[in-house]
Amino acid sequence: MLNIAKDIADLPNGESFIIFLGQAGFAFKSAAGTLIGLDLYLSDCVAEYDKYKRLMPYILEPDEIAFDALIATHAHYDHFDYGSMAQLMENGATKLYASHNCESEVLKLNMKNDGITYVKAGDTAVFRDIKLEFVFCDHGKSAPDAVGVVIDIDGKLVYIAGDTCLRLDKVSEITKGRTFDIMIAPINGAFGNLNEVEAVKLCEAVKPKIIIPCHFWNFAEHHGDPGKFIEETENKLPGQKYTLMRMGEISPL
Repeated sequence: MLNIAKDIADLPNGESFIIFLGQAGFAFKSAAGTLIGLDLYLSDCVAEYDKYKRLMPYILEPDEIAFDALIATHAHYDHFDYGSMAQLMENGATKLYASHNCESEVLKLNMKNDGITYVKAGDTAVFRDIKLEFVFCDHGKSAPDAVGVVIDIDGKLVYIAGDTCLRLDKVSEITKGRTFDIMIAPINGAFGNLNEVEAVKLCEAVKPKIIIPCHFWNFAEHHGDPGKFIEETENKLPGQKYTLMRMGEISPL
């Protein structure tokens, strides 16, 4: 039986970790113990509002663990979880960094704005021992304010492309000549997102040490084939390291 909340709580200080929580959701825990959640989708609210049924199991309830900070890269409900966000924030201590269109969802949920910062590409923030940089992404007309994120945690640079199509013309603006330890990118190829082939093309341009695909298997309508991603990576970028994380998997950064 999975007990992700306990597994996260039991992680030792002195080392940083990445945790995959399904869809595009990840958590990061720093060596000092700071816990940040990004684009967590813990409910099945998309089925209620957009008719896309969740296929992957629930592995974490919003009241099981208190995150120090949360990030919502845009207002789509599998990133700003309308079914869980108010509960995740009700402790009054968790900080939220959210794209600007999320404000309307915050208001609908009657959430207090205390501790909420609305961000756009180009903004930066330092939360305790973690630096956040919000960067360009192109998720089309349905989420024109969507952002990617660069997380600097314990000397590791993690680039989360966010929900985005392929925009190679923006790579230099995002990378700024830096080498990323990890790049996380969608592979579902629907609703304005990278598909498996395009994710590998972005990887070729960014040149991260490791690429982790996400945004697959949670909704039938969203597609995404990790097997095809592996084949494309090995054929087009021999030697490129990649990791497929299962839901609930915890790995050292």
